Amino acid sequence: MIRRSPIIRLLLPLVLLMPLLMPAPALAWGSYAHRLTASIAFAELSPAARTRIRALLRAAPALNTPTCALASIEDASVWPDCVRGLPDGRFAYSAAWHYQNISVCGDFDINAKCPNGDCVTAQIPRQQAILADRSRPAAERLQALAFLVHFVGDLHQPLHMGDKGDLGGNQVRAAYGVKAPDRMNLHRIWDGEMAERALTEPPAIAPARITPAQRRAWSAGPTDTEGKVAIWAQEAWAISRSIAYPALRDYPDTCPIPADARPRDARGTVTAAYIAAATPPLRVSVAKAGVRIALLVEAALARPAALR
Repeated sequence: MIRRSPIIRLLLPLVLLMPLLMPAPALAWGSYAHRLTASIAFAELSPAARTRIRALLRAAPALNTPTCALASIEDASVWPDCVRGLPDGRFAYSAAWHYQNISVCGDFDINAKCPNGDCVTAQIPRQQAILADRSRPAAERLQALAFLVHFVGDLHQPLHMGDKGDLGGNQVRAAYGVKAPDRMNLHRIWDGEMAERALTEPPAIAPARITPAQRRAWSAGPTDTEGKVAIWAQEAWAISRSIAYPALRDYPDTCPIPADARPRDARGTVTAAYIAAATPPLRVSVAKAGVRIALLVEAALARPAALR
């Protein structure tokens, strides 16, 4: 029998408690907000569509991604972020599919920054079509489901669409509360800290809070997926243009940014006023994404004639 010294016996309970006492990491757009959009979508779907999703999820082992869970639609919403970083590089090709970086310094152009269809607005209709094709293997359709759910979420993150020559805010160092700009950038703030704060403060965004009027308004528009995606993308881009960049204190407000204030050198400050301006559209964007995921998934899982 192993005997422990009196000091070790005293310290052991504290050591075991340390993980519980440490602050939890912030949940990013790739986790908290994506899973929330998926939960909203699943609540919006018909019972028949939910049943078909559960059937597709049984094909997860065929994708051979054991370190990236794929047992629910919530898992599916974050699976694309997980697999693109796998050591074997199998999904590295999908990295450019998560964003588009359309300049906020001119008019909105849905065709900009999308070489060979390698951007989020082109991939949403493509993945929906794969999901709808019942002649394809279940594992291939499940992968398309995960991409579709995730990309509709990405489309609604303003800095996945808007850009000021700084990779959607990734090159803009920004102070957020006690976190210095050397540790943060504008894109990360919208992905993580500010998103989690906005979505969890009362009244928290939840599936049950979507009203029939909101559902109708957010589902309205063109009947084809490409047309819908163009409108949704412009909504997100407009938030980037009107709030994400101009409301950032100490950040150049000119377009394009002059050479003496290049994005990689630029710094900004997220103030209380910035958070107050950004929170309502951020909350609405996540709720919209959930409803719209359901709209596209429902169409894909309906009879083939329902998807155009």
